[in-house]
Amino acid sequence: METRVYQTYSVKDITGFYSLQQFCTQALTWAEAQDFFHFFTDNQLGSQYPHGGFRNLLTLGARERILLQKDQVFSDMQKYLLTEKNDWIIGYWGYDLKNEIEELQSHNSNPFMLPDAFFYIPEILIFFEDDTITIASFDNPNQILQTILSTPIAQNSGLSFKGDIQQRTPKEKYLATVEQLREHILDGDIYEINYCMEFFSENAVLQPLQAYQALNALSPMPFSVYGKVDTHYLLCASPERFLKKERNKLISMPIKGTIRRGVSPDEDVILKDLLHTSVKERAENMMIVDLVRNDLARSARSGSVVVEEMFGVYTFAALHHMISTVVAEIRPEVDTIEAIRNAFPMGSMTGAPKIKAMELIDQYEDLKRGLYSGAVGYFTPEGDFDFNVVIRSIQYDVTQHYLSFSVGSAITYDAIPEQEYAECLLKAQAMYTVLTAR
Repeated sequence: METRVYQTYSVKDITGFYSLQQFCTQALTWAEAQDFFHFFTDNQLGSQYPHGGFRNLLTLGARERILLQKDQVFSDMQKYLLTEKNDWIIGYWGYDLKNEIEELQSHNSNPFMLPDAFFYIPEILIFFEDDTITIASFDNPNQILQTILSTPIAQNSGLSFKGDIQQRTPKEKYLATVEQLREHILDGDIYEINYCMEFFSENAVLQPLQAYQALNALSPMPFSVYGKVDTHYLLCASPERFLKKERNKLISMPIKGTIRRGVSPDEDVILKDLLHTSVKERAENMMIVDLVRNDLARSARSGSVVVEEMFGVYTFAALHHMISTVVAEIRPEVDTIEAIRNAFPMGSMTGAPKIKAMELIDQYEDLKRGLYSGAVGYFTPEGDFDFNVVIRSIQYDVTQHYLSFSVGSAITYDAIPEQEYAECLLKAQAMYTVLTAR
């Protein structure tokens, strides 16, 4: 069997008088001609974030698409990992795989014709480090490097999107639905639920790379992804890790609790303290931490589930988030895919109790979630993995000219509908700004 050739280059030697950022843009411009690519980056936030962010990695082309049959996605993936040679595997888990895990259904429609899960072994990998670039390929890395260096960069037109953005769920309906969900909580059906709504554009024309670069500049996140599968683009500015495996350690970092940035450093301090001490936000976070602890316990050694950090407040470009970190030691007999399955979908995007919350999500939301609130990431040759939560993400299909982004918030009995609506708009702000900038 062929093996990959790894070649490392000094950034200074290969970029000459221009920047690493320009080299990345050339590489991404070249990647767009491929049917499949994914660009992962931590935006240099990894050192500030518990357990780091994504690897800075670009994967191009599909040496092999992994066949996953409907209703047996997890078992097919596990069989593949057990029987094939170890390599980098890239792809996503869609939210509606919940129907394979539990006795659930998805009654709503989704305009994106994506499979519930998709994974591939890339033809080429490019690792971006502080002062080096490593190309891993079955062909000649030097030739790939020269191809990238000779790729022209399109001139920035200053206009990445053409179309009208509509809100699928009117404000009045959103507010009424929150009240209905509060009634479910009062009745004891659930005690928290993540309720989402979509913004969309039909007949949209998007320059995906330009839009992603604008989004990533406006909202740099530790789990950022720019990817393409056939005609479908994902522009993802996610702050949240779903699940990471690092040797025998599982790591989950649920987000619950959001507040805007201040207009000054002093106001930032005040707002962070408001978030950290908010009874409502702490209650939301604690509920989901309990849910994540239970999910990880299904795969963990007895007594190994630990909350490393509770109610941590982290600052991003446009907002502050409350993030907790839960870790566990995986039992030797638990397969890699079983550990993912036991925790999927992530509790921060469902609610608790999890199954009932997912039933109500399908009942009250206006769209099948699909890739949104699923997870994108990678498996390493060593058998580890890292997956984010697909939020703060623009999706665009080149053939259908359909563009979509969704946002949501956690609803508890104490939720005030107008405030929840305002939180949704805050989360949508970066994506809306990128698309409407002129």
